[in-house]
Amino acid sequence: MIRNYIKTMWRSLTRNKGYSFLNIGGLAIGIACASLIFLWVEDEVNFDSVNTKKDRLYIVRENQKYDTYVFTHSSTPGLMGPAMKAELPGIANTARASEGGTSLLFSKGDKSVFASGKYADPAIFSMFTLPFVEGNAVSAFSQLHSLVITEKTAIKFFGTDKGVIGKSIRVDNKQDYTVSGVIKNFPANSSLQVEWFMPYKIYFDQSPWLKEWGNQSTITYAELKPGVDPETVNKQLYNYIQKRVPTTLGHSFLFSMNDWHLYDDFKDGKKTGGGQIEYVHLFTIIAWIILFIACINFMNLATARSEKRAREVGVRKVLGAGKKLLIFQFIGEAIFMAFISAIFAVIIIMLVLPAFNILVQKQLVPGFGNPYHLVALLFIAITCGIIAGSYPSLYLSSFNPVSVLKGIKMKDSGASYIRKGLVVLQFTASIVLIISTIIVYQQIQHVKDRKLGFNKDNLVEMDLQGDMAKNYNPIKQEFLSTGYVSNVALADHGIIYNGNNTSGLTWASKPAGSQVLVSQRYVTPEFMETSGLKILEGRNLTMADTNTPLRMVITESMAKLMGKGSAVGKTVHGEGDTTSAIVVGVVNDYVYGDMYGKPDPVMFWSVPPRHATIMYVRLKSQNDVEKSLANLQAVLKKYNPAYPFDYRFVDDQFNQMFKSEMLVSKLSRVFASLAIIISCLGLFGLAAYTAERRTKEIGIRKVLGASVPGLAGLLSMEFLQLVVLSCLVAFPVAYWAMHNWLKTYQYRIAINWWVFALAGIAAVIIAIVTISFQSIKAAMMNPVKSLRSE
Repeated sequence: MIRNYIKTMWRSLTRNKGYSFLNIGGLAIGIACASLIFLWVEDEVNFDSVNTKKDRLYIVRENQKYDTYVFTHSSTPGLMGPAMKAELPGIANTARASEGGTSLLFSKGDKSVFASGKYADPAIFSMFTLPFVEGNAVSAFSQLHSLVITEKTAIKFFGTDKGVIGKSIRVDNKQDYTVSGVIKNFPANSSLQVEWFMPYKIYFDQSPWLKEWGNQSTITYAELKPGVDPETVNKQLYNYIQKRVPTTLGHSFLFSMNDWHLYDDFKDGKKTGGGQIEYVHLFTIIAWIILFIACINFMNLATARSEKRAREVGVRKVLGAGKKLLIFQFIGEAIFMAFISAIFAVIIIMLVLPAFNILVQKQLVPGFGNPYHLVALLFIAITCGIIAGSYPSLYLSSFNPVSVLKGIKMKDSGASYIRKGLVVLQFTASIVLIISTIIVYQQIQHVKDRKLGFNKDNLVEMDLQGDMAKNYNPIKQEFLSTGYVSNVALADHGIIYNGNNTSGLTWASKPAGSQVLVSQRYVTPEFMETSGLKILEGRNLTMADTNTPLRMVITESMAKLMGKGSAVGKTVHGEGDTTSAIVVGVVNDYVYGDMYGKPDPVMFWSVPPRHATIMYVRLKSQNDVEKSLANLQAVLKKYNPAYPFDYRFVDDQFNQMFKSEMLVSKLSRVFASLAIIISCLGLFGLAAYTAERRTKEIGIRKVLGASVPGLAGLLSMEFLQLVVLSCLVAFPVAYWAMHNWLKTYQYRIAINWWVFALAGIAAVIIAIVTISFQSIKAAMMNPVKSLRSE
């Protein structure tokens, strides 16, 4: 019997090649799309899973409450880690690390390369899962100037990752370090991404502010003992810093590694439940929607072709086949086709995965040797088969054998309504995706086109390394004399990122108990003109402003905080009134840090070149960029020959800040297009079926004088009405979804009516193009042939 079913299935497939292609092709595309999305989702949800202690590892965070919001950050005092380990019984271990990534120059012979890493306590090797290829965690930092590198870094430094233990390499042309360990490369889905580790003691000794509880500029990781409740430790941490510094505003807490990547979104000091997980949920839904659309194609085409198999069902019933057996047969056929689709989907995945990896900036692998992946693919195929074959099997098995064998046509009204409803669902989902794609793109462009308050274009940023600070003045003069540079300046932090900040400030009109977070920037006087900031009142900084009494320039938002009248001439006092500064100028507000939000006020202080860390160079816009950079390189080679030329453009840094949003935008475009393609495959098949069923009607109409355009319009109208109905359903759904998405951004667009009109018109045009081929083909048929074949 099984053999007979297989023969029947195969004959049905080969006898109706066009419909089989549409069914299998649509389902294959759907399964391939969903599988790619699920590979991405798997990579996201398994972030940091390489760490065996993941459930017990935490980063120490702090909430600081100000007048208008709560600021959540990961900066902690340099003394906090060891103190926690010694004083809190629930803590098994702690490790401190420098913030961000520190880029240093490594030189071996004539070869010099930059590499980014962290200063860290040796405990980091036992807390995180960092397998040593050479060396071991115990002796890794037994010497002060020790260096632990990854396998890739070993190849980068020495050309090999074998036998490098004990080799020395010069760092920043100042000190030789000895390689004491080589660890495996970090997986791409790891929150910790570094090329090297050095002992935290070096960083601690070089930074005297780390020895003060009032300064926070260190990352602290904590490992809890097995079975310890993190909330118990959080109660002990709440006022932990206040016991040392009573005036501090911050309250510390533990933030689990399980949440670092997916749930790293805070509002008013509490987790919102959002973050990267929102994109995981979004694309998981999209994956199932695409699969559902592909399944709808199968249902529609299978029920539409039911008349072709009516006699088969009648004969089987007469010969004793029951309804359950027929349902089993047709669902079996659907699952069989789903398996064929899954095989083609695997081929599609293998072909498009390289391009998909470039799109999502990951190194995903299909992993067909992984039993979980095979089970997942099997589950998707069976699920699609059952869903796609459920209604057709019930519909076909319900045929009356007497009516069928007598040649009485089956009433198609019920099935017709269901097919129409499924088409509406298909296009509703597709139109929602189109609208969402447009709005996501608009929102990203809206923020990217936002007036930042400074000019990010043609602005080059370079780390101040080697002799660049000592030779700043001659370097600046030679840059300007090249004719390719309009200005040069120094600063202590990148202009588009958050810098140092403080809340311990007072001024004459400040209300008692008010707490305001103010960013501090140390710059040379040329910074305002180089960056494009405008002096609105007073004057710019000068190098003389570094002398007592200190003078500073503030942004207009801070000037407003200082009360009515001009802020110029007013005095700002530091915490404890130990220092004070006179405001000499006001510049415009500018956007930094959170490109969607409203930035904090900023104070600018004049700084000698030796205290700066970054050089900014404003290139003249009319000159060739490559020639401009070549001139910069030539000057730096003269004054800083020990360091290779390394630079970055601020507009590239700006674009990088929208990495997640850009990914959502690109993926939305891709999957919205694929959803439309899959929907159109089904629509194409239904149009062909409709034209076939109405062949004689068309012949009669042509004989009676109907024109080809009139007939094509008649055949198309039924489907266009369904597409219009889909628009009416999709518009409110899309508005609700995108309105809720936009609410998460402070700086956002308004949803315009024309977006819905554009999506609706696009859907109608796509439907017309899809249907028109079959409609025109049917309308142009010779009526003599169609009427003769009775």
